[in-house]
Amino acid sequence: MTAERTYFLGTHDDELERLGIQHSVWRPTVLECWRRAGIGPGSKVLDVGAGPGFAAADLAEIVGPAGRVVAVERSARFVEAGRAMLAGRGHANFEYHELDLMTDALPAGGMDASWCRWVACFVASPALLLDKIAAVIRPGGVAIFHEYVEYDTLRLLPEGPRLSEFVRQVEHGWREAGGEPNVAPAVVKLLQERGFSVRDAIPRVFCVRPGDAMWRWPATFIDIHLRHQLELGRIEAAWAGSVRAEFAAAGQQAATLLVTPMVLEIVAEKRR
Repeated sequence: MTAERTYFLGTHDDELERLGIQHSVWRPTVLECWRRAGIGPGSKVLDVGAGPGFAAADLAEIVGPAGRVVAVERSARFVEAGRAMLAGRGHANFEYHELDLMTDALPAGGMDASWCRWVACFVASPALLLDKIAAVIRPGGVAIFHEYVEYDTLRLLPEGPRLSEFVRQVEHGWREAGGEPNVAPAVVKLLQERGFSVRDAIPRVFCVRPGDAMWRWPATFIDIHLRHQLELGRIEAAWAGSVRAEFAAAGQQAATLLVTPMVLEIVAEKRR
């Protein structure tokens, strides 16, 4: 068996659940993005960094029996979960491949579209990732990305000093691990260099209140990240407790606003 290849937040049950929450709150935005990009019945779509299959399942439903979803993912545990999810929903129009985007070839070609969410920000070489995606998209096809353009827009209003420290800690650890949180500008440049024309580039940032569905997205990330960092011995328990306390107190105030990290939605067409 392949040894499990983990991630910034791991691949344990809590992270799988968090990814489900993340997908559910972003789902309306994503479905509209795919519709505008032209994904529909009969489309052949590459899901890059597919995780445990939440987006792949939606894509399989959209493209239908005449279409195909090729999902690629480096975590064996997530691949197993994704295959089970899609099969459990009655889909047969998919492939799920365990591979590393930095070392393995993509098992696809002539694709109508690719979908890539929060992957370029983690890989060692976004340029290599874009080379591989460009090679498998047909002329006239589209590459779709959701990547951060300004991660540090994440903040509480009124300002929360502990959350601001948390954001800096996250960004530092991200870069230390070899990624770049604010990778969207580089993705735009790399796409243009590889013969793509950017059709849409839309900033996606939300200002939410306690009780809003989107509040759960940063809330679950903060919780999982703090726990993971504590397990790794990278932060002090007292500091983690102060971040949790500040965020919990903010969540009890109806007037609190939470601004989410700014994502750039990119739809780029491969020129003929």
